[in-house]
Amino acid sequence: MYSKYSMNKKVQLFDLGVVDYKEVWDTQEKLFKEILDLKIKNRRQGTEIETPNYFLYVEHPHVYTLGKSGDMENLLLNEKQLAEKGATFYKINRGGDITYHGPGQIVGYPILDLENFFTDIHKYLRLLEEAIILTMAEYGLSATRSEGETGVWLGVGTPFARKICAMGVRASRWVTMHGFAFNVNANLGYFDNIIPCGIKGKGVTSLNVELGVEEVNEAEVKEKVVKHFSSLFDAEISKGANLPLV
Repeated sequence: MYSKYSMNKKVQLFDLGVVDYKEVWDTQEKLFKEILDLKIKNRRQGTEIETPNYFLYVEHPHVYTLGKSGDMENLLLNEKQLAEKGATFYKINRGGDITYHGPGQIVGYPILDLENFFTDIHKYLRLLEEAIILTMAEYGLSATRSEGETGVWLGVGTPFARKICAMGVRASRWVTMHGFAFNVNANLGYFDNIIPCGIKGKGVTSLNVELGVEEVNEAEVKEKVVKHFSSLFDAEISKGANLPLV
């Protein structure tokens, strides 16, 4: 009879640098499937092999992605205009609507077996948001959630409400993929080409804009986010040596 394997709260951290969106998406899918296959094997064979957890940091060249419940009308560019902007476009299998990824944006993809932590997707999203909120607080900024709108915001309840971090995830059998996109030194002009997350009448912002500086140290921001992620998830983070991309 299957008995639950011991909870593995170790998370391998990989910083992949600047990589094409599709290449990292395929890599996520590979890791996601490997964890799922191991869980299925554990259940079928009664084994207790620990499932791994990953956290991928990456920065993408200009790309727009549309979630499975998204509306194509929220992309305001045609194929020719996308090429002129040097951007690509993908329909993907996460939740949420349309978003943008590009230089100056920290993208985090936690690929976790939530059975190693807790089995609650709502809690998972709220803790991801909290990691960003706590990071913002270290820069003296009061970020928060906006009811019914996943992600991290500034100026909620005012005419100047603006999103600084978008989130969209996929989960199956408590295994997660996709994650968050935190604007740190982002070119906000690229958001003019979409209706971000399908939300009209609200803006987007970036950490450097909010701080009134030309550039924020992205490595420092990454360290702060991981620190808070580790604390909130009670996770043990270790840097992975090498992750072959698909």
